[in-house]
Order: sequence, then structure tokens, then C-alpha cells
Amino acid sequence: MFSPNQEEHCGPTKDPIKYGELVVLGYNGSLPNGDRGRRKSRFALYKRSKANGVKPSTVHILNTPQASKAVNCKVQHSISYTLSRNQTVVVEYCHDKDTDMFQIGRSTESPIDFVVTDTLSGSQEGEETPITQSTISRFACRVVCERVLPYTARIYAAGFDSSKNIFLGEKAAKWKNPDGHMDGLTTNGVLVMHPRGGFTEESKPGVWREISVCGDVYTLRETRSAQTRGKLVECESNVLQDGSLVDLCGATLLWRTADGLFHTPTQKHLEALRQEINAARPQCPVGLNTLAFPSMQRSRALSSLEDKQPWVYLACGHVHGYHNWGHRSEQEPNAQRECPMCRTVGPYVPLWLGCEPAFYVDVGAPTHAFVPCGHVCSEKSAKYWAEIPLPHGTHAFHAACPFCATQLSLTQGYAKLIFQGPID
Repeated sequence: MFSPNQEEHCGPTKDPIKYGELVVLGYNGSLPNGDRGRRKSRFALYKRSKANGVKPSTVHILNTPQASKAVNCKVQHSISYTLSRNQTVVVEYCHDKDTDMFQIGRSTESPIDFVVTDTLSGSQEGEETPITQSTISRFACRVVCERVLPYTARIYAAGFDSSKNIFLGEKAAKWKNPDGHMDGLTTNGVLVMHPRGGFTEESKPGVWREISVCGDVYTLRETRSAQTRGKLVECESNVLQDGSLVDLCGATLLWRTADGLFHTPTQKHLEALRQEINAARPQCPVGLNTLAFPSMQRSRALSSLEDKQPWVYLACGHVHGYHNWGHRSEQEPNAQRECPMCRTVGPYVPLWLGCEPAFYVDVGAPTHAFVPCGHVCSEKSAKYWAEIPLPHGTHAFHAACPFCATQLSLTQGYAKLIFQGPID
């Protein structure tokens, strides 16, 4: 369920101040078994009552890292760069009264504010499937927000553990910059893509980059965990903007600013659009029975189909009720079905409304469905996500449905829906 602050987007208020929200791609409004505590499909970042940010201070070069007071002191944050068995550089971090820090990762330990696990393609369907070996780091990244306007948010690779340390071992990619400060990359990396033009209907995909532990921007490595870093991109920054995507190698997060969320459709708006479609009494052109989209709550429980559930022939877009004819393959009964209206052959799937407002780039009517999953949203939102290449595996990219993470068809990422109105 949505909390009140998620359901109604209010204008900026004095208390509390929201910096923005991180929303996990692949979930249609909540996790399959419901949001629980720090593990949920979206995480709101609010201004803390007391600043908890940190900034670099003293640098130590050690022959034995165990000798460092910073590493052993649980009050002092530090990053350790192991150069060899005989040399470690430890950078101490001191308190920064001007920033708030939020940490994201797979670990459920207390330093992690937002617990993220691997997203499975089509994971909305039924129970959550346990991952045997996760590729998401336990302490994956941290977002640091300035406590004064314009509340700039910056992302950094790696997070501080329970001992307030970040350790980059011998095998991790690390180096000393020309200005003398140390930096490095995490094993599978933190990738960021800033869309060109923000998160609007006119936006275009940006270029995927890798973010370092200290927040610099680099071109991608040859493979996800290669030990050689890419090239420094000096003209770009780690500042998150509305619509920025953050990939943690197993889960991709969408950053929405507070102002951006203010202009997205609300949960009530999406519900009104659903009721408007149902009020038009769309009919199955063959069975002549009235179709109706399930409620938003039912749409999140994809394990059960409704009697009036709309189905679509994705190759042509004709919307029908469910029927059991037109099969072209007995092995996969719904993979190749012939549309009774136009005889086009293609996948035949149920339609589900996209219930996560943060994924919409406009407030348009839900007229288009992603191919092949059947999630429905506005035309401009469908076009936007069909053009976004999302990281997949160690070096592949492909477009995916934001509501279930299913890879979109390479030939047809979405389909326009054709509804039959009532005959009477």
C-alpha cells in the first residue's frame, strides 16, 4: 500500500523537507509480498533532524592497516585503499554539518537506510524467488544531500559498513589522482545515467557512466567487474537529477526529485483514469461481454486473473476478453494466437495497469501496453521507457518494462490498444 505521503503529492512544505525518492524498477507499486521496513519498492529521502554527512579529512599511509586508529575507531568514518600487503592508504572522514547521507545496499545491517535485493524479470508474478548468489553489494552506494536549497543530491559508489569503514582490497580497482587523493571502484560498479532533458515526455536517454567511491564520473569498464577503470569524464558530475537511473548490478533505481514528483500523476489520478476506461464499458468484440480493468490493489496481485480482465493481441493491439481459440502452438498456447478481428498472429496476454506513478512522464490516459508483458501506461511513458537501455548482466543493455523488468521486444517495445465500445 502507498503511505499518505506517497499517495498525495503536496507542494514544498516546511516540515519535513523531502529531497527526493528512489524507486526500484521492476515493481508495480510495491514488492510482491508487500513493503516491509527498510525493504520496499520506493524510499523517500527526507531532511534529517541532525546532519549525518561526512567529508574527507586526514590521510594516513600505513604499513599495517590494523595500526590505524581510524579503522579501529567506530566513531570515525574512513575509507581504506589496500595498495599491497605492505601498504594501505586510509582516508579519515569527519562530520559534515551541511549534508545528510543515505546508504543503499543488500545488507540489512543498521547503516543501510534502503535495503535493495536483486530484481527478477517479471518478479511481480507470484511469490518472491530467492537469489542464490546476489551481484548487489552489501554496501552498494551512498547518496549525499545538501541541507540547504536547492538540496543538491550526489551519488557515490560504496557505503560505510557497521564499523563506519569502506575497504577496497588489493583486487579492487583503485588509483591516486593527479591532485594526490585516492579513489577507486567497487567490484561490480555503480552505474548512472542522466536523461537528456530531465524526466519529461521530451526526454532522451543519456549515456551510462560509472561513479567512483569519491564521486567522479568515468566511462564504463570493458566488463562490469574489470580491474581497469574507464576514462575520466570531467564535464559530467555525480549530481542526481530528476529521472536519473542508478544501476547496482542486480537492481536499477530511478531518482525522482521532490519537484518532479509534484508534477507526476497521483495514485488517485491513476485510479480515476482506470474508472474512466471502465465507465466507457469496453467490450470484447467477439464475446460481446463487458471488460474492466481490476482495481489498483488487485493489479498488484498478478497471480489472479479477473473474469472481466482485458486481454490483448500484442501484434495488432485489439483488446478482447479471454477466449480459448486461435492457438497456433500447443507448447506455448498464448505465444502465437490469431486475432479474430484482423487475423494477425502474435502473443495474447492479459492487460495490467501500471500502478507506480513515479514511472510516468506525463498524466496521459493509459492507452499503450508494453510488449510482451502487457503492462499499460500512457503513450509518452511507453515511448520513453522503450528507448531506455538498462544494464543487464555484465555488459549487455536492453529496454525493459519499468513495472515488471521484463525485457521488451526488440522489434516492438509497446503496442497501441484498440478498444471496442459498447454496441447499444
